[in-house]
Amino acid sequence: MKNNVRLLSLLLMVFTTLSFQSCNDNDDTEKTATINVRMTDAPGDYDAVYVEVLDVMIKSDANPDETGWVSIGTAAPQVYNLLDLTGGVSALLASDAVIPSGHLGQIRLVLGDDNSVVKDGVTYPLKTPSAQQSGLKLLVNKNLEAGYTYDFLLDFDVEKSVVVQAGSSDNFNLNPVIRVSTVANSGIIKGIVTTTPPGVQVLASVKVNEEVVSAYTDAEGKFQINGIPAGAYSVTLTPDATSGLQPKIIDNVIVQNGQVTDLGNQSL
Repeated sequence: MKNNVRLLSLLLMVFTTLSFQSCNDNDDTEKTATINVRMTDAPGDYDAVYVEVLDVMIKSDANPDETGWVSIGTAAPQVYNLLDLTGGVSALLASDAVIPSGHLGQIRLVLGDDNSVVKDGVTYPLKTPSAQQSGLKLLVNKNLEAGYTYDFLLDFDVEKSVVVQAGSSDNFNLNPVIRVSTVANSGIIKGIVTTTPPGVQVLASVKVNEEVVSAYTDAEGKFQINGIPAGAYSVTLTPDATSGLQPKIIDNVIVQNGQVTDLGNQSL
């Protein structure tokens, strides 16, 4: 009888230990979320815009000061031509990064010095202000629930980011203007614009609250506007002013979170 009691006691201890470890494992899993970070572009009137990305970093709210930033970048430093990242194309900067769940206030995009712009066939250096050397802080303000995967899209607005210094036509500064959106909490508007004569560049724009979000068509007439919250919008297609073509407004364009609204082929 004593042996049976001892055996039962031992089994109970083992079961309790395993259960405790299992709960801890589950707790660890439930306290993390997974994020992916991609970069895309709303192009400007340049031949190419090259930007060097060194890293992507995040910081937990547990560190209120400038300590605690953690790298989640997936590749070595790389130079991207932002004008290649249009029409739905994006560059993966961080993949399947497991981070603590909870509130994520900011993502930091760390840029290098190997930045340049090509205009009318001539390459010019893009000067990066010293304040950006530690990384460009992008507001996210997203609560990450445990066990979920979040896809963040960094939409680089080239037209607003490349600034020509006053009094100079060949002195360019890089002052990044980037919109951050979460795929699950926003939608996409895309389409193709055909012009007569062909090849006219068109600006597709949407007004979201007080902000105008826009994207130029690429060489094939394709455009894609990212990070649009669910709702009904008017899309304005504005051709290059020198073309003589008239703008076109498409009303009642419905956007749903996590969905792509395809406007198909639009003619100007």
